[in-house]
Amino acid sequence: MSLCLLVICLACSALLAGVYALTKEPIATAEKAKNEAAIKEVLPSAAVVIEEEKKVEGTDYTYNRAFDEQGNVAGYAINVQPTGFGGPIRMKVGFDADGCIWNVKVLSHSETPGLGAKCTDEGFAVNYGYRGLGYEDIQAGKIKVTKDGGVINAITASTITSRAYAEGVALAVELLEKIGKTADPLIMEE
Repeated sequence: MSLCLLVICLACSALLAGVYALTKEPIATAEKAKNEAAIKEVLPSAAVVIEEEKKVEGTDYTYNRAFDEQGNVAGYAINVQPTGFGGPIRMKVGFDADGCIWNVKVLSHSETPGLGAKCTDEGFAVNYGYRGLGYEDIQAGKIKVTKDGGVINAITASTITSRAYAEGVALAVELLEKIGKTADPLIMEE
């Protein structure tokens, strides 16, 4: 009996390892394509985008710096992951060169379909009042839902998701200040 279980466990383990090896690269490729598409959605038009990681207060954050054709800073994008009703909401928050919110893209979530999942709707960040906000708005307490004293409209019947989304955006704004905006142009090779 033990030998039979051992053989079954070894066979299942080998099968699982094989499936992992076969799917690892396609999953990574799909994730990279999804990230590149999100960058195009959350940043003003850019010729070159550089991805970097930085540790802030013990946590690693991935962010992007975008440059135009002349090498001038076009914008920034920061990945954050607030916790919503259904779990983590992975988001990419894009900023223009001045540090004001340009757009937000939800990369993945587990929110309730038809309610919290509305945070993935096209134009959500613009329609719900995020576009154009910046660090001064964080200090003034504006990047919160109206129920909490901010200026952000909440999704009807989905306050937890709305709060998480607002917290993620606010975190990204604070991180942009801590990571540091740069005015240094990128040296473009001809």
